[in-house]
Amino acid sequence: MRSTLCSIITLVSLLPGLSFQSTFVQSSKTTHLSSSSVNKNNFENMKVAVLGAGGGIGQPLSLLLKLSPHVSNLALYDIRGTPGVSSDLSHIPSPGTVTGHLPGTLPECLAGSDVVVIPAGVPRKPGMSRDDLFGINAAIVKGLVEAVASHCPGAVICVISNPVNSLVPVCKEVLVRRGCYNPSKLCGVTYLDVCRANTFVGEAVGANVSVNVVGGHSGTTIVPLLSQTPDVSSLSQSKIDALVERIRNGGDEVVSAKDGAGSATLSMAHAGFVFVENVVKALGGEEDVVMPAYTECDVVKGCSFFAVPCRFGKSGVEEVMGLGKISEGEKGMIDDMSGTLASQIEKGRKWAIEASAKEGGQGSGKI
Repeated sequence: MRSTLCSIITLVSLLPGLSFQSTFVQSSKTTHLSSSSVNKNNFENMKVAVLGAGGGIGQPLSLLLKLSPHVSNLALYDIRGTPGVSSDLSHIPSPGTVTGHLPGTLPECLAGSDVVVIPAGVPRKPGMSRDDLFGINAAIVKGLVEAVASHCPGAVICVISNPVNSLVPVCKEVLVRRGCYNPSKLCGVTYLDVCRANTFVGEAVGANVSVNVVGGHSGTTIVPLLSQTPDVSSLSQSKIDALVERIRNGGDEVVSAKDGAGSATLSMAHAGFVFVENVVKALGGEEDVVMPAYTECDVVKGCSFFAVPCRFGKSGVEEVMGLGKISEGEKGMIDDMSGTLASQIEKGRKWAIEASAKEGGQGSGKI
């Protein structure tokens, strides 16, 4: 019994937001987020809806959110399986409640939600780029966001579904046409790129590091700002170049290793959890919450969306913090990829406008 209890305590101590002395370090700035501050803020009535909760990302993400002391109500939606996932998670003795929803009950799932996180869609397979998923996932995400616009238009929407670079602009167009677009409350989740960068660079320098990764969430649009990480100065340029390539292609590494069985799900669930929990903390009154987010901004000319560190507060994104000081090489990477990112943004925008026109200007909001 004692060994089992020790194992549970060890597991809990590794989960962000549940450890007794947990901290989160982002970019060149340090933001300390401790669970000791829970009682000082308004987390008692925070509802999070996970759309796509039955999938490879959705299930572990839902598990982590159920364990969070900051989520009081967890609502799970998918086209199948969510009553079982909900029942399973409900046996965990954590404070939050959990409900499972299927098609036909999406309005109940969304009603009163403070945060909606969307991992719904099909995953990548070997040989596929994130952009290859666009046609299928755009239609899925569009329908879900129409429902959000109808049933919880004030929620912060966190998009995990790929391709993030194009799907977040799809979401914007849907919300604009439904009259409820708020740029402070729409984000693409790119934190997995930061997780990978922290892991790969940390292994290379033999220390815990905090790497700022900006841009988008696909191939060359992912730009690690390694010059902002002091420990990297000890590495050769060839090693730095190799790290940049590995960070950019980390998803391909997992897709290949899974040999057709899927893409990054567990690491993405972790990244999504850290992002969502910190958004919830900010909404509840936690101060100085900084997370990277793919958000509408004018940081890079020609790119209406860009992932940069953002300060979150009670109203969502309250400050886009920009790039900070970068090297000439990093400026060159951003210049080189900006056209690609701009075209991916435009692809999503154009698709959403055309899809809306075919439906007479407004979607049904029914899923």
